[in-house]
Amino acid sequence: MAELTILKERVLRDGKCLAGGILKVDSFINHQLDPILMMEIGKHFARLFADTGFNKILTIEASGIAPAIAMGIATGFPVVFVKKKKPSTMSGALVSTVHSFTKGIDYTVSVSSEFLGKDDRVVIIDDFLANGNASRGMIDLVEQAGGSIAGMGFVIEKTFQEGGKWLRDNGYRVESLVRVASLDNCEIKLL
Repeated sequence: MAELTILKERVLRDGKCLAGGILKVDSFINHQLDPILMMEIGKHFARLFADTGFNKILTIEASGIAPAIAMGIATGFPVVFVKKKKPSTMSGALVSTVHSFTKGIDYTVSVSSEFLGKDDRVVIIDDFLANGNASRGMIDLVEQAGGSIAGMGFVIEKTFQEGGKWLRDNGYRVESLVRVASLDNCEIKLL
C-alpha cells in the first residue's frame, strides 16, 4: 500500500488550499522541512520500490530533492537531480523542456550524461504529481540516456489532474503517498 498515514494526517492538519487548485505544504514539505517526516517518506519509498531492481534515484530541483535524498539515505543509492538551468560547467548535457503549472512558463531542464546512462534503472521521485509535466521531462532525459524507469514516487498526487492517469496509461508504475481527490471550495479532500 503506497499511502503513508502520518503524511495524510499532516496534509490535512497543516496543508493550505489556495485558489486555482494549489495545495501549499510549505510548512513541512517544500520550503520549511520536517526532517523526521522526510526520513519516514524516504524509508517508505525505499520499501515500495525494493522489488524493482533500481540503482539510481532521479528528481528535479528544488522540492523533489529532500524526499529523493531521504530515499537515497534509506537505500544507499545515488541521487541525481535535474537542473532547471544548465550550468556552464556541465558537460555532456541531456536537455528537455518542462512546463511549470504553478509558474505558467516553459523552462529547459538538464542533467549530465556523466550521471545518467544506459546502465541506470531509475526511480523518479518528486514532491507533487499534478499534470505530470516535470515527470515527462525526466522520462525524456532517462530515455535520452538509454536508461530505464523502474517506477515513479510522489509525495502528493492531485488525482483530479491528468498526470497520474497519463503515467499509468503509458505503463509506468506510480506510487503516491497521499492522493488528493479535490481542492474544491478550498477544502482538502483525500482519497
